[in-house]
Amino acid sequence: MSEKSMVENVKAFAVKKALAYLDGDPDKNIPKLLEWVDKFDKDDEYLTQRNAFRSVVSNPDNNWYRLIKSLWTDIDDDVRKTFFENFIVNANLIGGPRQKKLKEEHGCNIPWAILMDPTSACNLKCKGCWAAEYGNKLNMTYEQLDDIIKQGKAMGTYMYLFSGGEPMVRKADIIKLCEAHPDCVFTAFTNGLLIDEQFADDMLRVKNFFPAISVEGFREATDFRRGEGTFDGVMRAMKILKGKKLPFGASCCYTSKNIDSLSSEEYMDMLIESGAKFAWFFHYMPVGNDAAVELLPTPEQREIMYHKIREYRSKKSIFTIDFQHDGEFTKGCIAGGRNYFHINANGDMEPCAFIHYSDSNIKDKTLLEALKTLKGTRAMVCVGGGSMKRFGFLDKVVEYLKEAGMEVELFEGIEPDPSVDTVMRGAEAMSKFQPDWIVAMGGGSPIDAAKAMWIKYEYPETTFEDMCKVFGLPKLRTKAHFVAIPSTSGTATEVTAFAV
Repeated sequence: MSEKSMVENVKAFAVKKALAYLDGDPDKNIPKLLEWVDKFDKDDEYLTQRNAFRSVVSNPDNNWYRLIKSLWTDIDDDVRKTFFENFIVNANLIGGPRQKKLKEEHGCNIPWAILMDPTSACNLKCKGCWAAEYGNKLNMTYEQLDDIIKQGKAMGTYMYLFSGGEPMVRKADIIKLCEAHPDCVFTAFTNGLLIDEQFADDMLRVKNFFPAISVEGFREATDFRRGEGTFDGVMRAMKILKGKKLPFGASCCYTSKNIDSLSSEEYMDMLIESGAKFAWFFHYMPVGNDAAVELLPTPEQREIMYHKIREYRSKKSIFTIDFQHDGEFTKGCIAGGRNYFHINANGDMEPCAFIHYSDSNIKDKTLLEALKTLKGTRAMVCVGGGSMKRFGFLDKVVEYLKEAGMEVELFEGIEPDPSVDTVMRGAEAMSKFQPDWIVAMGGGSPIDAAKAMWIKYEYPETTFEDMCKVFGLPKLRTKAHFVAIPSTSGTATEVTAFAV
């Protein structure tokens, strides 16, 4: 049930009172409010967040404190209150315990957020778009989108992100969803070109929609991948939103071509001056047969961004999220429903926006049924040297698989730059064991080797020459599904069809 229980209503009432108290004098009342939160969070569910927040408010000159204060000076009062209630109360204090309870009851992940595509249509044609693989003619109906949110709220999920395509192609339906679910937080990854005065007025009316506008550096860098005039359109949209005191953020995809522009201090200052309160950072992911692999940033460029984002966190008044490199804060990958999952415009439920694989569709399964679809009887785990075992990761994976009722066999000792002999031995072991899940753990070598073993297991007659034909492989998953658990963030082998 998405309706609040008596206990949840008491929590909501208490927090609303506290927020009203905070509005009276933020400088004076924020420290007092923290003392109240300490008493409220008896199980220390949010201990890390509380400690981080306390360190911020203890120094009024801190950039994070300036960001918090700007929510009172730059944002419409009613919009701010709605955001705080939906994000703090519904998405966390109420949603968190609901999610935890269902996880324990059903033995599966329950997401904190759901990313979904209302449409695959788009008004731009960006170079290397990861979503273009879906085509441009897919749509979910309003009723399907509404039902997803209703199911999500019953699980405790009050955070919804729209992607596409260009989600603003469906902006009338987005506003309608915001109206139908005033207790949720909605955001969208949008190119911003369809944001106009009328839509901004609608945002001000519903109070619970906060776009993340794609901008990839200054004019030359943004227009290179998104088309001439895009940067100016983005600036227009930001000016409209700032003028109406509406909160918004930026979505920044860094590639091999825009790293200098996007990593610069001038760029961050431009976002802040334009009114952005948060910024997502993603590195370009080559997805699909026609992916522009030349746009993939080099390991050295990714390292530059890793350090730059953390540098700006220490001095810039904007909240930054580094999607690929903030695992230290989220305790690893957030996909597969652990914190979020993706539903494309065809209704296919995918573990991640960058992994276009699905065995479940909203037309056939409920969200909860899809989250419980890890089915099988035998799993073979392929690993390299001793680090996965030494640090306990291998034992955890084996434990989880056995908890799911699977028999587990290990194929260990895959060497760096694995040989054909290793692949053949692994395929032979799979042929004997007959797994319906293949789990590869480690760096590029064990994952690449396991991919080749998988092909030989499903199609023993396939030669290595056949495997070398780009995108010429037969249909897989006839015998087993494949799971990659990377220990490094530099190879991208977990999201490509290639093996070295």
